[in-house]
Amino acid sequence: MSEEHRETGTGWPQPAEPGRPSGPAGEPDPRPDAPDPDELSPLAPVEPAAPEQEDVPEPAEEPGASAAGAEPAPVSRRLTSAGAMIAVLLALLGFTLVVQLKTTSTDPTLAATREEDLVRISSDLDSRERRLRQDIEALEESQRQLRSGEQGRQAALEEATRRADELGILAGTLPAVGPGLSVRFEGPEKAVESERILDAVQELRGAGAEAMQIAGADGTAVRIIASTYFVDAPGGGLVVDGRRLSGPYVISVIGDPATLRTALNIPGGVVASVEEAGGNVTPVDSEAVEVSQLHAPIKLEHARPVS
Repeated sequence: MSEEHRETGTGWPQPAEPGRPSGPAGEPDPRPDAPDPDELSPLAPVEPAAPEQEDVPEPAEEPGASAAGAEPAPVSRRLTSAGAMIAVLLALLGFTLVVQLKTTSTDPTLAATREEDLVRISSDLDSRERRLRQDIEALEESQRQLRSGEQGRQAALEEATRRADELGILAGTLPAVGPGLSVRFEGPEKAVESERILDAVQELRGAGAEAMQIAGADGTAVRIIASTYFVDAPGGGLVVDGRRLSGPYVISVIGDPATLRTALNIPGGVVASVEEAGGNVTPVDSEAVEVSQLHAPIKLEHARPVS
């Protein structure tokens, strides 16, 4: 065994370390960057090598994902919600239009109304509007006169007189004359029963009638006011405010003739219902209709004016 083998403490020669030139034992490495021989001593502890980490496959990046965060997903959800809301609103709108079209198409009154009837109804409404505007202007003029200093007392007296005359005509305690219609009802008892005569009176009131009276075949007349009632008499005829009348009947009414005629001839109205029952309605225009029958003043028992 050589001397070199003894110094190494082994009976066999040690292989040369990588990167270290072989040479006599104990001689330093002549290279300037050579490591310290003590560090390469076989007695120096050798740190175990770190275990190799297995390659873990990274999860595949989803298309459209960005490093700033998953922003597209909420936007997509918002767009989806907005689309659903729009679809619901469109469905409701379509349902409403269908219901309205069905309702309009199934309305028998509108289907039976002719163009000329609609024109007459429109003219009737225009006439009422003009009349109301004239009343408003007259009331405003009366108010101005009542507020004036010198003419106040005289204007108040004239206004009170005019009001008393109007109330007397409406209450049936004063006679009246003016343009209007004379409406004749004739036919079988079913065609001129009390219900149809009352409908005619209501239509005329709605068209602006200011004074009315009804007369029977024998000339007996009754003034028509707000409290007038109509019932069928036993054996035929009518009972109006306690007085019996026999047909045919004539209603004298003061008001605008064109408006009154339009109200009677509305589709499905008075004229149509009487004709369907076999009767006949004949309106005649007149420039001076007289309503001369008077009604006894009504004595109030319970009502009192408010002070």
